[in-house]
Amino acid sequence: MEKSCAQCSTKFEITEQDLKFYDTISPVFAGKKYPISPPTFCPDCRLQRRMSWRNERFLYTRKCDKCKKNIVSVHSQNKPFPVYCNKCWWSDDWDVHQYGKSFDFSRPFFDQLRELMDKVPQLAIQNDNGTGSVNSEFCQDASHLKNCYLVVGTWYTEDSFYCSINSSHNRNICDCINISKSELCYESIDSQGLYNCAFVQNSENCSDCFFGFDLKGCKNCFGCIGLRQKQFYIFNKPYSEEEYKEKIATYKLDSSESLAKFKTEYFQWIIKYPRKNMNLQNCENSEGNDLLNCKNTYGFSLLNSENCKYCHQGDENKFSYDISNSGRPNWCYEGITPDNSYMNHFSWFSWANKYLLYCINCHSSEYLFGCVSLHRGKYCILNKQYTKEEYEALVPKIIEHMKKTREWSEFPDTKFSFFGYNETVSNEYFPLTQAEVEKRGWPWQPKALREYEPQTCIIPDSIKEIPQTITKEILSCTDCQKNYKIIPQELVFYQKMGLPIPKKCSNCRHLDRLKRRNPYKLWQRSCAKCAKPIKTSYAPNRPATAAAGSPAKRGKIVYCEDCYLKEIY
Repeated sequence: MEKSCAQCSTKFEITEQDLKFYDTISPVFAGKKYPISPPTFCPDCRLQRRMSWRNERFLYTRKCDKCKKNIVSVHSQNKPFPVYCNKCWWSDDWDVHQYGKSFDFSRPFFDQLRELMDKVPQLAIQNDNGTGSVNSEFCQDASHLKNCYLVVGTWYTEDSFYCSINSSHNRNICDCINISKSELCYESIDSQGLYNCAFVQNSENCSDCFFGFDLKGCKNCFGCIGLRQKQFYIFNKPYSEEEYKEKIATYKLDSSESLAKFKTEYFQWIIKYPRKNMNLQNCENSEGNDLLNCKNTYGFSLLNSENCKYCHQGDENKFSYDISNSGRPNWCYEGITPDNSYMNHFSWFSWANKYLLYCINCHSSEYLFGCVSLHRGKYCILNKQYTKEEYEALVPKIIEHMKKTREWSEFPDTKFSFFGYNETVSNEYFPLTQAEVEKRGWPWQPKALREYEPQTCIIPDSIKEIPQTITKEILSCTDCQKNYKIIPQELVFYQKMGLPIPKKCSNCRHLDRLKRRNPYKLWQRSCAKCAKPIKTSYAPNRPATAAAGSPAKRGKIVYCEDCYLKEIY
């Protein structure tokens, strides 16, 4: 079945396997199945819509509306709903059912859900600081951390800063994406088992490597690509240990100016070498990119997942479609972070649940419909308590009503989101101007002028010249002019790595890293070696070194897996 996207008009396919999945996950009430219809949006627009409900890196200081303590929150002060600190929100000394309301069949469901969202207290930030984590209050969607700052989607990590996307079991890493089981790493992406590495991508089990792509089991390699079990290589050329150390010293990477110059040289050089069409490791019958230990899966940045499609940034996803940023969802559909849940559909940040539909920030619950901030709930609709019999009689009527209003089987529209579009992950992957966002009727968060004050010092070029007082200065990003600071632990990290402090804010550095990654999409191409048809996340005619800002315009050379392995080995 071919459909046309209701938002962008792009053609997309619905397969028989997809239809079987939608039928399997459709809810049943009193023995009657209420089918979930095939999506009306294409995969890209579905992803954009889900991501518009997720704020990862825009944090605000405000007071808890219950205990009045100063807190950090993903919700700015201009939001209409109360915001509680973690301790107050999870406590039993307030009753979320007091906000419950009866369903009004004369009005659209999403309008009623939004009204409930504007009244029910929301959790300030999704983390376990003070219970599973220590000294890590500025971290969103993170757990089991120690001394971490502004890390997102991260767990079991210590002494780390500005990291995101499936980063786990790390120590002392900074400015990394999708890194696991690594220590002392900087500006590295989609890699595992690194030690003392910087600017390394798609690599594993490497140490003392700087600027590398697709390295396996390498040590002391500098500016290299596609090496296996090598040591003392520079730009894929072997050196003696003494020659290697002498050559590396000439690059003076402790200097901002020298580092920028070498980045340009490296990214211009690396484009001459072929890339494998998809980065899959230990996968069976799977397509996408950055997949590890996956089976029968189509997705991106996934670990240990099976029988999934259109999933992004997850671990142990099973039999799920259109799930973003999640761990252990099972038979879930169209959701953001339905961790450890079963049959949890069209929901946002709802964990350890069964049989939820259209719920927001609900936990350890089952059989909920359109609920907000409930935990340990059962048989509730719009936060109002019902008996099992009442629930099973009323929900089918609401579904029939939603079919008439064309809301059933759709994830909530961006216009209902808690966040301004520019606060969300959507704006990172699908950037829009304020005018474009407002034309669509979506929210936009105004700029906080107090975050754009003049810089209070001149940053020395070399890390050797940086004074300890830099941690007390207000710095201004060279890209967006937003203020940022260097925290004391961060300065120690740069000194230990022998690298200059950044002159961009953490958000602009994050956007630069994203440009080094491939899009969450596959294209049909031909292998540049054997001309065999292939699927790849390298877009046709994509600028060769877009991530480095190079003027080069040649597209990347992409090989099928067989040709690539012959080239490497």
